[in-house]
Amino acid sequence: MSEQTQESTFVLQRIYVKDVSFESPKSPEAFLKQWKPSVALELNTSNVSIDEDNFEVTLGMTVTAKNEAEEVIYLIELQQSGIFLIKGMSEEALGQTLGSFCPSVLFPYAREAIDSIVTKGSFPPLMLAPVNFDAIYAQASARAEAETAPIQ
Repeated sequence: MSEQTQESTFVLQRIYVKDVSFESPKSPEAFLKQWKPSVALELNTSNVSIDEDNFEVTLGMTVTAKNEAEEVIYLIELQQSGIFLIKGMSEEALGQTLGSFCPSVLFPYAREAIDSIVTKGSFPPLMLAPVNFDAIYAQASARAEAETAPIQ
């Protein structure tokens, strides 16, 4: 008997902005004041199966900049998506790929889009720090495992 080993395949098909929103509720007053914002970043990821081997992964990012009076200076909501061909992976490897690796691929595109939107809004550039999606995925997996574990 011969045993065939199936090799896994990973191909990035397309990257695109699925949805974007920019609000600057304190303009033009915000431009007249000294710029010392506090910036908050919220991340979320989701994925859907398009067909047997193609998946859409979406990295959602919300960036909120507030002034010293805690007033929102600008708010950006972005959904950066990609279509990935993935086959031949175990269920665990597929989960890790969709939950960590794919968002890591999408993040630089989302970061560039957000920086571009901020500067087009006439605000100083915003270069978001890198994100460790492996750690986020591990935390989410541990939390999900703890929630489904039987109570002893």
